[in-house]
Amino acid sequence: MTAPIMAASRRTRRTPYSDRVEAHGVKGYTVYNHMLLPTAFRSLEEDYRHLCEHVQVWDVACERQVELQGPDAARLTQMMTPRDLSRAQIGQCLYAPLVDEAGRMLNDPVILKLAEDRFWLSIADSDVLLWAKGLALGLRLDVRIDEPDVSPLAVQGPKSDDLMAAVFGDAVRAIKFFRFAVLPFRGRRLVVARSGWSKQGGFEIYLDDSSLGGALWDTLWEAGRPFDVAAGCPNLIERVEGGLLSYGNDMTREHNPLECGLDRYCSLDGGHDFIGRAALRDIRDHGVARLIRGVRFEGETCPPCLVPWPVRDAGGTLAGQMTTAVHSPRLGNIGFAMMERGFWTPGQAVTVEGPDGKRRAGTVAELPFVSPGG
Repeated sequence: MTAPIMAASRRTRRTPYSDRVEAHGVKGYTVYNHMLLPTAFRSLEEDYRHLCEHVQVWDVACERQVELQGPDAARLTQMMTPRDLSRAQIGQCLYAPLVDEAGRMLNDPVILKLAEDRFWLSIADSDVLLWAKGLALGLRLDVRIDEPDVSPLAVQGPKSDDLMAAVFGDAVRAIKFFRFAVLPFRGRRLVVARSGWSKQGGFEIYLDDSSLGGALWDTLWEAGRPFDVAAGCPNLIERVEGGLLSYGNDMTREHNPLECGLDRYCSLDGGHDFIGRAALRDIRDHGVARLIRGVRFEGETCPPCLVPWPVRDAGGTLAGQMTTAVHSPRLGNIGFAMMERGFWTPGQAVTVEGPDGKRRAGTVAELPFVSPGG
């Protein structure tokens, strides 16, 4: 029996880097914001080891930008998130959950403040553009909302500073974490941020001209040869070890940011207002009914898994659901689980029930499993 294939169409967009990704032997794709996102090159474990030791170039053009520009851009951006943006500075990147009127998660973008009246929301996998347009129309806000021609390319790994300095000069070394600078490339000035979906350190280059996609990739590739550069992608092992949650997998529209461990990004008693404020205050005051945790578990090597598995207590009572599971070469079987109240204490014994029905002994753990540099 042959595996089914995914039929590509104009609804599943290629990126400015797809030709280069395929030339370097991409082995799998997923669809993210209606675009192709590479998922593997050599193997999950080989890609993981290389990422932790060297430097990789990632096609993350699927991190689409929702641009808000105009007199009401700051107001609308603030209305969409419980994070207080009042002290945000131009040149700053801010991780920010977006919520609806019930306080439920709609997305968790990184917000880039380009000017007092211009913001990019670098979004996870959901249609934030339509949400923002609907709010602006309903509230009659003076703001232009669009998806610009911006396609991020990430450089990740411990040698990323050296590679980026070889292309953009030593100015990149001075960029602080979750800050960005505007640097020249081929006659354009590109936003370059010290950010990315790994804990290995790195940058994201916000290319604003698709026609230069091949040139940007090739320039990085040639400069990266002395550093053992490789094509890569967000790595499941590395992100689980580092406690990086995936919207659509570990948290969805069924969850609120307080359940997802994002309390520090929620200012519920400040002077700013946002959609869902009353709902989140009520949830906080009554206490959350579930909470995201790590789980370590025994048994045979766990295959990469994004399908919920039941987590039970010693007596068989349903205690939560695994949302992501993977085998780490240094930690064994680990994953994320949304745990019910009474079962989320770190060190608590649980069992993980796989699709084969077998129950594996496990333990609730704090996140992240591995601290940066650990």
